[in-house]
Amino acid sequence: MFQRFRELNTLRNQIFIGFLLVMLIIILVSGAFVYDRVSILLKNNAERHIQQTAVQANGRLDALIGQIDGLMEQVANHPTVQQLLLEELNGNEVSFNQRQSLLQIISSYQAYMPSVGSLELYTADYRLLFPIKEGSLETRISDPHITEANTQKGRLVWIGVDPHDDQSLLAIRQVSLMDRWFSRGGYLMARIQRSYFQLDDQIAGSDGGESVLLVNDEGQSLGSMETPKEDLLPLLESGDQTVNFRGKEYVQVKLRSDKTQWTLLVLTPVSYVTKGLSVLRTVLLLSGGIGTLLFLIMSFLLSTMITRPIIHLIRAMRKSRLGVLTPNSQKVSTIELRELNNTYNGMVANINDLIRVVYEKEVLQSRTELKALQAQINPHFLFNTLEAFNWSLEEKGEEELAGLVVVMSRLFRYIIGSPNNKDEWVTLSEEVEQIRRYLKIMEMRMGDRLSWEITLDPNEAAVLVPKLLIQPIVENAILHGVESRVGSGSIEVVITPSPREGWTSVKVSDNGPGMDEGTLLALRDALEGGPPISAKGSGVGLVNVQRRLKLYYAEEATRSEGLIVESRLSEGTVITFEIPSNGGYTHESGQQDHSGRR
Repeated sequence: MFQRFRELNTLRNQIFIGFLLVMLIIILVSGAFVYDRVSILLKNNAERHIQQTAVQANGRLDALIGQIDGLMEQVANHPTVQQLLLEELNGNEVSFNQRQSLLQIISSYQAYMPSVGSLELYTADYRLLFPIKEGSLETRISDPHITEANTQKGRLVWIGVDPHDDQSLLAIRQVSLMDRWFSRGGYLMARIQRSYFQLDDQIAGSDGGESVLLVNDEGQSLGSMETPKEDLLPLLESGDQTVNFRGKEYVQVKLRSDKTQWTLLVLTPVSYVTKGLSVLRTVLLLSGGIGTLLFLIMSFLLSTMITRPIIHLIRAMRKSRLGVLTPNSQKVSTIELRELNNTYNGMVANINDLIRVVYEKEVLQSRTELKALQAQINPHFLFNTLEAFNWSLEEKGEEELAGLVVVMSRLFRYIIGSPNNKDEWVTLSEEVEQIRRYLKIMEMRMGDRLSWEITLDPNEAAVLVPKLLIQPIVENAILHGVESRVGSGSIEVVITPSPREGWTSVKVSDNGPGMDEGTLLALRDALEGGPPISAKGSGVGLVNVQRRLKLYYAEEATRSEGLIVESRLSEGTVITFEIPSNGGYTHESGQQDHSGRR
């Protein structure tokens, strides 16, 4: 009996019975749930529309914030403002005439944005420098806002409603002194009219449509004074899609601004969303009945027409499991399925012809890309000129500079190598010696700001690696780590056996400023083929190293996981990767030579 049911379990019967059951279920439940389902559908569509409106409003809000931020940045970076704050920081009291000169400067910027009521400039010890009157930042705003401004280090911090003027909003930023390594030199605070942020306030006196409100965490509308605080606070705390507000039912969408930590609240009346629901319900019921009848007829016909030629095609495709693609010789009457069958037969013929060509192209492409990457890293310097510099400096008694030229000459000879690329692969000890030369040059340039340490396990000294695989990482650590750090910095290179047997671990770390989560994610995306995140520096950088690791160790047995980047703000950055200790040799693929070819 079970065998008989198993024979009836065909695709055609499944299609027919499946369509029949689906239509029967729709007919049984449509009368009870159609109104509710259509209502939810309309509300969801309205919510997506409202969400789009919220995104557009947030874009307008970001544009308004960007204008304020750009204005304050220009004022903060003005040479006169920088000079006065620097004198205050150095203990030199600014004169009345110097403070008076700020009036013309700030007024010229403020004229471009009439919505900015005033700009206030404070020193690093919170004294009011402009306007010319007595005042203190501590009496103007609370300490948490000052602390937040210090934490943001020059980025704009939005405070909210001005305690001294409820018609204005306050924003503050720390002024960084460019001549003092961007240290804190003071504060610049702007007072903006609330009407500037009135995006679309239709709640008061509106008879329908969407309403866009800008609300702070206390439930106060920042764009106008008409909406009471107690009315909006329950809306912020509610997590429901539909809310009651002033005796009406609304669909709400909330979008929080990352720049201001304020909330965009979009409200749309439910009556406006569900308009015409009864007509749509009738159409759905009628179309459902007609569709059920058509599905019963067409499902049987289509199931037979589709499954029969598919079965023949499946039989032909099963033969590909043996490694040979064979065409389907069965004739099909339906145009679409005949085209599918002909396309499959043509595909089989083309694939069989192109397997060898594709393999050869992949090998050629890998070798070409390896040569292109190696050529990208090889600058062409003139050795004879460096040698002439060396002899000239020694004759003049400049032994220290002559030694520097010798180090540079050896560094360049290592980079360029022999013209026939016989030294494309080097040992780890040779690569480490190259890094030492590079760090010595950087140490001469940076002085006490740079300290470094290299640890190479003796057992790993003879491991073969592609030339210039580690130096770009060290260069990146100096460029983005030590040079971006205030004060001295350190670089550490550690090469030890990996916990994974037969592999070598390489780690390069610095104690620089590190990266935030967004920058770290962007860097990891760039390493996986995404867009670059920075144009700083002239080297090929981490992306080049990542691609070379993938290309040189592309075989399954020697495949490298690539660069692993870990970083935290103020804690530095650590970059690690692993390579096979045998230089990429496998018993299945043979010995890899020094040119990267097998």
